[in-house]
Amino acid sequence: MIRIEKPTITDVPKLTALAKETFIQSHGHSAAAEDIKAYMDLHYTEAVFANELNEPNNIYHLVYYKDELVGFSKIVYNQAIKAIDQSNITKLERIYILDNFHGLGIAKTVFDFNVELAKGNKQRGIWLFTWTENKRAIAFYEKLGFVIIGEHSFKISETHYNPNWQYYLGF
Repeated sequence: MIRIEKPTITDVPKLTALAKETFIQSHGHSAAAEDIKAYMDLHYTEAVFANELNEPNNIYHLVYYKDELVGFSKIVYNQAIKAIDQSNITKLERIYILDNFHGLGIAKTVFDFNVELAKGNKQRGIWLFTWTENKRAIAFYEKLGFVIIGEHSFKISETHYNPNWQYYLGF
């Protein structure tokens, strides 16, 4: 029922469209519309995703539910961070699932899949940033055992930053 696949360069248009839709669903109300648009115009383009897919440390996956594309994930191996005094840790940069598919266990399946990838690549933990107002994501990560290790200001535009929690889960 849930299928997870590594995207290819031919998947860039659908990855980009999905990324924009899920970003708007999860963060579209976090700043003024012009700030959200400016952020997506800079970070959510086909050129950006094509470049990121060509970087070997960027591990993207597309997520299908009953053969419908419903989400994607991105992890980055060996992403040290000041708050954690160890090497070989992975950054969970994105798990986005379309709102209509929340509550079906898809995000947990994708998370477990990414943890297994990280462990298989000799990673010793995983960390991420989560917007402090994203109550659903916070509950999800805390249920998985993540702990807050810091704060981060996520830049949306030149004039707007969203406060984020920094979370960590060791393996």
